[in-house]
Amino acid sequence: MSSEQFERIEDDFRTLSETVSYKLEAKIPNSSGEVRKKLVREVLKETDDLFVLVASLENEAKPAPGSYRTQLMGKTRSYRRQAEKLQRDAQRLSGHTSGRDELLSGGLYTPARSDFEAQQDSQKDKVVDGLESLNRTSQSLSRTHRIAAETDEIGAGILDELDEQKEQLIRTKENLEDMDGNLAKSKKILNRMARRVITNKLILSGIIIVELAILGVVVWWKFFS
Repeated sequence: MSSEQFERIEDDFRTLSETVSYKLEAKIPNSSGEVRKKLVREVLKETDDLFVLVASLENEAKPAPGSYRTQLMGKTRSYRRQAEKLQRDAQRLSGHTSGRDELLSGGLYTPARSDFEAQQDSQKDKVVDGLESLNRTSQSLSRTHRIAAETDEIGAGILDELDEQKEQLIRTKENLEDMDGNLAKSKKILNRMARRVITNKLILSGIIIVELAILGVVVWWKFFS
């Protein structure tokens, strides 16, 4: 479901309904003869198009979540009632309802054409059904494409995050290797220092032993020789 798509269809419906209302209220009452017939046929076709747009709005509103879906479906029902009213007005002018006598007096209806018009209406209904079916299929494909596109975007985002994490891990590994190298150097330095300390202790111990030996010799020489 796309709110932008719903709004686009909604704008198309409003524009078309305003056109139909203008023709019903202003143009048709002020016309006659073939011009009037042509306008009535146009209005009938346009009211069918209004129902196609309403079906599209319903298809867009149904997948919407929760309260938002309720709001959209309320709008759709209002548009359907508006389309039904416009269609009744158009049919009244075309002689399909109780206003048929009004059309007869205006010269828009001839009995010789009734069967032909009925056939046209039947064919028109089939065309409208086909258009609605195609529209539903198109909307379903559009939703599928949107889901696929969103999935691709999510997948691309995950891949980007994984690349960033990979780079972070590589930098962390390099830092650890540097730390290991520094620790190894420090260990070598400490080992050398420890050896030097031991060597110095041994030398000092030797010096002390030598000094003690010399001192013993001197004492012995002085007191016992």
